[in-house]
Amino acid sequence: MNPDHIAIIDGEERITYEDWYERVQLSAQWLQQTAHEQKRVAFLLSNGASFLQIFAGAASAGWTAVPLDPRWSREECVEKLLLSEAALVIIEDRYLNRFDKYSVDMQVLSLSEWKGKMSRNTQVLSNKCDIENDPIFYMGFTSGSTGSPKAFIRRQQSWIESFRTTADTFGITHQDHVLIAGTLLSSHFLYGAISTLYFGGTVTLLEKFTPVKAKKALQTGDLTVMYTVPTMTESLLEIDAFEREHSLLVISSGADWGIPSKKQLVTNNPHVTFFDFYGTSELSFVSYLSSNDFLQKPSSVGRPFSPIQIEVRRADQTVCQPNETGRIYVKSPMSFAGYLHEVRPPEEWLTVYDMGWLDEDGYLYMSGRENGMIVYGGLNIFPEEIERVLNEQPEVKRSVVVGVPDPYWGEIPVAIIEQRQHSKTVRQAVKKKLAAYKVPKKWLVIDQIIETSSGKIARASMKQWAEEQLSCKQ
Repeated sequence: MNPDHIAIIDGEERITYEDWYERVQLSAQWLQQTAHEQKRVAFLLSNGASFLQIFAGAASAGWTAVPLDPRWSREECVEKLLLSEAALVIIEDRYLNRFDKYSVDMQVLSLSEWKGKMSRNTQVLSNKCDIENDPIFYMGFTSGSTGSPKAFIRRQQSWIESFRTTADTFGITHQDHVLIAGTLLSSHFLYGAISTLYFGGTVTLLEKFTPVKAKKALQTGDLTVMYTVPTMTESLLEIDAFEREHSLLVISSGADWGIPSKKQLVTNNPHVTFFDFYGTSELSFVSYLSSNDFLQKPSSVGRPFSPIQIEVRRADQTVCQPNETGRIYVKSPMSFAGYLHEVRPPEEWLTVYDMGWLDEDGYLYMSGRENGMIVYGGLNIFPEEIERVLNEQPEVKRSVVVGVPDPYWGEIPVAIIEQRQHSKTVRQAVKKKLAAYKVPKKWLVIDQIIETSSGKIARASMKQWAEEQLSCKQ
């Protein structure tokens, strides 16, 4: 690796690999010299090189990194911090009011104090750390799209396996310049940044995603790869952000990416290829759909990554036939190490209670999440199935379907349309493509759909909002 090669560009500075290596080692040594039995460091930071330095330094020292989300309220921050049982916490100066000495019993440093310690500790003593063979290096929180977030933990080997998969499937190398468009609090974007540094490529970070800033980065730089989520991609398509001369690989995950949006990207931008992959915080990579696969299997979430085995099972655990819907189980060397304070380690075959099916060619299709299923008069309805039909309509920018309690039916499906009023045409399209019992019984309009920090629909919040709106109309 050329020591002068640029590792990170974050809006404030351009960091070479020589500088990056020294910063990570300084961080690691500082943590090793900090006498704490519980080797966990939490940090509340915006996107930037310091975030990645603390994360990578913790991994190098054998510590567990616990990123906290600046968008959480003070109560949520304290709750997650206490749950993590971190030994110390590093907080961006502008967020110091989130904590005080009475709310947490641990060492608290401001970001400026931590930077001061790093600048004074100038000697790199060694690049070797006395750590266990496969330590837990990362504690994150699931997005909470259907309820309260849970703390999950990962061992280093799971991401090393993921790095190999990224190289084999996506073809990422040290020559790539990668744009991280979203928050590093999302596993998707954090993984994109760390894996790029692992390969020796260049990472450009946006402090905060805005379509205009992302478009400027795409059109003025030498970017070859972009990590994104569907909501970001769609907002970029609206302002023609992908119009450029050089080829670009788009790696998307995190939510259901609509067929019309994918088609628009590949049709109007022939220099762009994409990989849309299905994965979760617990399972990591599961399946992927390439641009070429999309032309043949547009509704699929793709085929399994090479080290992955997928089974779709019935309630009695027998394996489903092709095209038969059941619960999705995954066997993977990239899976997480479990949830925090969980008594038992994860099983060899894991499920996050997503429902779907495999076709005759081994491609996976999603029905929806089992615990998000609406039970309408004893009939099962997956909200995602209705949303796909709604989002295909030109009049609908974005939609979400939730189940609202009903005294007669148990639950009824309620459609929420973003920004625009639904029309008779939209209803007719739903009636034409779906069984009558799946057609939403109530329709609502919202200025902007509520999202989680990682850009997914916050279904629990949307369900609560819908219930409040409907109760007001009664």
